[in-house]
Amino acid sequence: MLLDDFIAADRSRGLGTYGIHVHRAGRPDVTHRFRSDDRVNLYSVAKTFTAVAVGLAEAEGRLGLDDLFLDHVPGLRGVAAAGFEHVTLRHLLTMTSGSSHTWFAHLRIDAPDLLHEFVAAPLAFAPGERFAYTGSGPYALGRVIAQVTGADLRAYLVPRLFAPLDLHNPAWHSCPLGFPFAESELFLRTGELARFARLLLQEGRDIVPAEWVRRMTAEVVDTSDTTHGKQFSYGYGLGVWLDRAGRYRMDGHYGQYAVIDPAQRAAVTVTAHSERDDELLDAIHELVLDRLS
Repeated sequence: MLLDDFIAADRSRGLGTYGIHVHRAGRPDVTHRFRSDDRVNLYSVAKTFTAVAVGLAEAEGRLGLDDLFLDHVPGLRGVAAAGFEHVTLRHLLTMTSGSSHTWFAHLRIDAPDLLHEFVAAPLAFAPGERFAYTGSGPYALGRVIAQVTGADLRAYLVPRLFAPLDLHNPAWHSCPLGFPFAESELFLRTGELARFARLLLQEGRDIVPAEWVRRMTAEVVDTSDTTHGKQFSYGYGLGVWLDRAGRYRMDGHYGQYAVIDPAQRAAVTVTAHSERDDELLDAIHELVLDRLS
C-alpha cells in the first residue's frame, strides 16, 4: 500500500503526524489518520491563504503587487521609518521589506497597534535587497486587504475561497484590534487543507486566477543563504516555499505541510505536532511523492 512505509516511519521515528492525505489526478485519494481529525493551527501555512487573498484582490482591481504600501495606508506616513516609503506589497509578501521588525503570532503584542510598530521600525537593509523571514509582512498585507475591501482578511476570503471549498466557519485568531493574524493561527483539518492544496495543484480552477497561481512559484526571491536548513534554500515565492524536484509547499511549524508536485499532478497534505518536522518533510518526499512514479 502507498502509505505503509510512511506509517511505519512515523511510528518508529516519532514523527508526530496527525493525518496524511494524498491526492493524485485521476486516482482515488489516499488518507490515513493517526489521531482524531480535529482542526489544528496551521501556523505559517496561513501565509499562503493570505497570498491568495492578495491575488484575488489584485484580480478585482483593488491593489497591485508593486503598489507602495504607504499609498494604501497614507495615514502612517508620519510614523514610517526612513526608507519605508519604498516598501511595496511585493516586498511584504516575499519577506524582503528590509524592516528590522521581527514578529510572529505566538508573541505577545504590547503595542497599541502592531502595524504602527512595524512601519516605524528602522530598516535593516534596503527593500528588495534580501530575504528575512517574519510574520510582520503578511500581517501588514492583511491590514491592506481590510483597507481596500472594507472587510477583514477572513471575512474577505469567506465567500471567495472558504465557502467554495466548503471550509465552513474556520477560526482565524486575531490581534487585539480584531484583524486576523494573517501569518498564522488559522485552524483547519487535514482534509480541509488538502482541498486548498488541490485547488493550487489545479491552478485555481475557477476560484483563484490561474495566472496568480502560476506567479506564486515563478516570482521567487533567493533564500540560498538561509541558516535554517536545506529545505528552506530553494527559494520563496508569493507565499510558498520552492522545494526539491520541482515541487513547492506550504509550510507551518510543527509539521503542517502541503507539498504540491505539478509534474506528477499530486499533492500530499499533512497535519502534525512534530518535533522532527525536517524528518517529516523528508518522509513525505522520499516515502510518498518519490514513489508515485
